[in-house]
Amino acid sequence: MRNRCFEGRARTLCQCGGTRAIATLAFASLALAALALSTVSCSSNGATGRAEAQRGGTLRLLGTSDIFNLDTTSGYYTVLYIISRAFTRQLVSYPASPDFAKELRLAPDIATAIPTRANGGIGADGKTYTFRIKPGVKWDTTPPRQVTAADFVREFKLLCNPVAPTGAPGYFTSTIVGMNAYCDGFAKVKGTAPAIARYVNSHPLPGVVAKDRLTLVFRLANPSPDFLNILALPFASPRPVEYMRYVPDSAKFRQHTISNGPYKIAKYVPTREFRLERNPAWDPKTDKIRKAHVDRITITQGLTAENVQQQLEAGTAEMEWDATPPLQDLPRLISSKDKRLLIAPGGPYHVALNAYLPLNQYAGPMKNKLVRQAVNYTVDKSAVVQIFGGRRIAAATNQVILPGNVGYIPNFDPYPNKNGRGDPGKAREVLARAGYADGLDVKLLYQTLQPYPRVAQSLQASLKRAGFRVKLIPATVSDFYGKYMLVPSTAKRRVWDIAIAGWIPDWFGNNGRSVIQPLFTKPGPGSSNYGGYTSRLLNRFVNKALTAKSPAQAAAQWRRANAQIMKDAATVPVEIQKWAVFHSSKVQNCVFFFLSLNCDVTQVWLRG
Repeated sequence: MRNRCFEGRARTLCQCGGTRAIATLAFASLALAALALSTVSCSSNGATGRAEAQRGGTLRLLGTSDIFNLDTTSGYYTVLYIISRAFTRQLVSYPASPDFAKELRLAPDIATAIPTRANGGIGADGKTYTFRIKPGVKWDTTPPRQVTAADFVREFKLLCNPVAPTGAPGYFTSTIVGMNAYCDGFAKVKGTAPAIARYVNSHPLPGVVAKDRLTLVFRLANPSPDFLNILALPFASPRPVEYMRYVPDSAKFRQHTISNGPYKIAKYVPTREFRLERNPAWDPKTDKIRKAHVDRITITQGLTAENVQQQLEAGTAEMEWDATPPLQDLPRLISSKDKRLLIAPGGPYHVALNAYLPLNQYAGPMKNKLVRQAVNYTVDKSAVVQIFGGRRIAAATNQVILPGNVGYIPNFDPYPNKNGRGDPGKAREVLARAGYADGLDVKLLYQTLQPYPRVAQSLQASLKRAGFRVKLIPATVSDFYGKYMLVPSTAKRRVWDIAIAGWIPDWFGNNGRSVIQPLFTKPGPGSSNYGGYTSRLLNRFVNKALTAKSPAQAAAQWRRANAQIMKDAATVPVEIQKWAVFHSSKVQNCVFFFLSLNCDVTQVWLRG
């Protein structure tokens, strides 16, 4: 993230709008269950009920902007996951299901089986994972070539490349033996294809080993019950040797992608379009996760969210790319029970911390904790909830963990703000103690995709009541993350003080790592810790949680970490929400996929 404008990352969320599941989930009943909509579920079949799958046709997606990463090493974005589901595969993955709880149960993908202690795939000490790769999983090379264990080793060795590294480095440096030292050395390498290749080829990664052509072994520093969830992320896709010719995620790389999934990228024009076509090397007998009903998938960019909605309702295209239904249209679509609208997931689940406010602690006034606390007190969260669709969709929150997930603290309210409406009087008092009795000038960075301009204006009004003088800084969706959030040098120059971002966990249940670790540890280029927050105490809680001997002990440490983040006012959590997806009446079998916050394009077919 998973980002989706709210960027994935655990993904970022970059959409109107950077985290994902374990085999067993025990979600507490949620006080916010009333937010669930009885009229919708996790699957939509257009205007009619389920029908027999039809093969053929072109699935047309429309959106506003280009992606900011395509390479799986750095791609941490829910919009990218729409197509990465179609052209990449992983050792293990999540099966599409209209039952959201079932979708969260991991299944074998390229691996022949989920490793367990019982089948010998996990060592007795819990620190060795062995995978056998399915024969017949092939790259669309000429001629087609078997995906091998060495292809996975190559990917993991590229995750911390110096040009386009992973957005969640802690997932790997805190689990895999030797990853920290390997990445420390890689950071010093010149960012050219030859230099990168020399380092990769000359430096072993002891925790990721190809035992033989089709056997892959991971060695972990400590038992990690969520390691399989990490391996289900697109970061952990295999990497063909041909990619070593290119700088990761460079323009040349983007024109030479290779597929092992049901579709391949046949055309990519930056900021304008993608075209995906069937991959003739893909054998459906090896893939129980994906289907391939449509012949091709096209993505057209450069439109407005309003224009996307108009075309989908008119039937001149089928699905959204990086846009969601304009919020002014949601009341009409909900009240009319439009079957083309999907609000997911069903039941008590929420998938997004959207929005939350990264605070720039690299430079400027947000380095002062009192200033950050003043921001927490004054924000009118209820107004933002209304902008994002009201209580049918969203709810105000006072912590970074979603309800029902490990580390969530019931009734937690560290900065009482009149039930989400904001307390500007208390904020002015705290701001004066920080030395800004006469007010403070700050810069608020936001995405130009609706409803973020409206959210920015609402926040500007909230902050003004406490004495903040807010300058609004607009950025396109791709620039917001690609040029600002993921590039600490812009924060160090104080281009922004406050930003509006979003996040969804990379998995659910035992997922404290998938929110707290990427967002609040290891700041740096490509990291999802946008504001540069660091805390030795937080790191201690995180490390204890990751090495805990029982789920109960881990949960206690994640709660302490959650509380510490808010004590330090590292961020401002604003609201949590479900996700609204709209598609044309031609779309059948729209199964909501939580990694992409959209219909799973490999499951969709078109009604003639």
